[in-house]
Amino acid sequence: MARTRASDFAEKQQDLLRNAAAVIAEQGMDKASMSQIADRAGVSKALLYHYYPGKDALIFAIIETHLLDVDEAVEAADDASLADRDRLRKLVGAVLDIYRGADNEHIVQLNAKRALTADQQQALAEIERRIVRRFSTVIDRINPDLQNGRPLLMPVTMSLFGMMNWVYMWFRDGGPVTREDYADIATTLILEGIKAVR
Repeated sequence: MARTRASDFAEKQQDLLRNAAAVIAEQGMDKASMSQIADRAGVSKALLYHYYPGKDALIFAIIETHLLDVDEAVEAADDASLADRDRLRKLVGAVLDIYRGADNEHIVQLNAKRALTADQQQALAEIERRIVRRFSTVIDRINPDLQNGRPLLMPVTMSLFGMMNWVYMWFRDGGPVTREDYADIATTLILEGIKAVR
């Protein structure tokens, strides 16, 4: 008979993924072991393997869950009724807000993909493309000339992601710059910068 899932399965799974991301971010993908992850999560190794048959499955689940959270936040924030500048600022704010408390997951996303199969990487790339497309659509509306001649829309869009994705390296909540302040800064840099991109 198949084992039934506990009513708090989703909550336990999220807690397990958070703990696993912390261990992998601290130890590195190669050094982090399933035993260390089970200890940190307060579960047996057998239970960990019940949910995730190997470290690659665990890494995939961490990254997929993180990206789906970002995708959901960006989709909810995307308001086509807003002026394009305000729409872009809202998207940037949504990403920076969902990154709050997700530094470990973000580190795993940036550093541990090489442990995944080609199919796993492809599945994650599809989610990433959805997220990026929302931003590039708005940036294209702001400056359609980025598509004329040289293909500059994607480099500009990815430059914005560079500003957002590396914020975990230096940003600290409670510091002199808030997430909202930085969302304004990043949006302004893109809005003003693309005027000069030819």
